[in-house]
Amino acid sequence: MPLPHFHMVDAAPEPVATFSHASEVDGWVFLTGQMPTWPGEPERPLPEGIASQTRRVMDNLILVLDGLGLGLENVVQARVYITEFERDYAPMNAVYKSYFKEGKLPARTCVGVSGLAVGALVEIDMVARRP
Repeated sequence: MPLPHFHMVDAAPEPVATFSHASEVDGWVFLTGQMPTWPGEPERPLPEGIASQTRRVMDNLILVLDGLGLGLENVVQARVYITEFERDYAPMNAVYKSYFKEGKLPARTCVGVSGLAVGALVEIDMVARRP
């Protein structure tokens, strides 16, 4: 098996901890969970509300994918973590779904958690596959 490649994407937000934006091995690309932070503006306050935070997270994931020459059409699996499951599941899901073409949704798990880094309401990670 080939050794993994570790990717940092200049256009994506700075990581909030010690990790790469993505790691890749044998055509599989594992994207680290993105937070609703702003590229180039780490001190800027997070967007308010789950819908705005979900949009920012998805846009950040797209930045990472784009930096690797991929797109959402290459995503095969996603994991969503939300801190207020009962309150935020439906609005998060509506925003998330709007990013994908009809009938082209990746496999997904959604988990309620007690807290996320930087006080975020949502974090999403993904697995993609190169064609």
